Amino acid sequence: MMLLVCAVLAALFQQKRTAISLTIAGLAWVLIWSLPVTTLYFGGRLEARYPYKLPETLEQADYIIVLGGNTQANRSNWFEPYNRATATDRIDRAAMLYFAGRAPKILVTGGAYEGRVSEAQGMAKVLRQKGVPDSAIVLEKESRNTYENALFAERLLKTLPHSKLLLVTSALHMPRALATLQRLDMPAIPAGVAPQIVPPDDYVLNLWLPHTRSLEASRTIIKEYFGLLGYWLRGWL
Repeated sequence: MMLLVCAVLAALFQQKRTAISLTIAGLAWVLIWSLPVTTLYFGGRLEARYPYKLPETLEQADYIIVLGGNTQANRSNWFEPYNRATATDRIDRAAMLYFAGRAPKILVTGGAYEGRVSEAQGMAKVLRQKGVPDSAIVLEKESRNTYENALFAERLLKTLPHSKLLLVTSALHMPRALATLQRLDMPAIPAGVAPQIVPPDDYVLNLWLPHTRSLEASRTIIKEYFGLLGYWLRGWL
């Protein structure tokens, strides 16, 4: 999109060759990222770093940490239509781990993006609806990004006894999230949500034909790669 905007600006300033080159580059970028093969390769590389594990196979810990950061992209598969019956998000995963006896406490993180209700408060409300008692929920309500999720959680946990942590976030986000915690001397066990960027089960996906949902998924994938680069440049990884 940025390339196409630059192409329009170049055209307005009578830079015809530049405008044509930027237009071609922009269209090629969109085409490449609309191909399922691109989404599966680059998204799959991140999601495969820490394979999904069933709750009973994970170590027991003292806290389950659930990272905030906009959890609405919770469809079970990016190539299929959203279905609430099959959708699963970070809160579902945290509750599953809690009821499987993996940890007695859940720490939810995330500040308020709009209004006065923080993301942590919203997640805590859902956990209570799922049957998790208030006594098992700890809130961190100020963080606005992954680094702050980890930093403020680390400050909070300094006052609470713990030795092991289970980290819950999306599979795509797990490499950046876990590396951020490790940088802050918070070794955690990855306990992410199941991968979402996988071939669908109910139909054959042509890897080389443009696909709308592949393009939708690309925004999240590209964000994670730029996030990794940005965090590395800032010394947060």
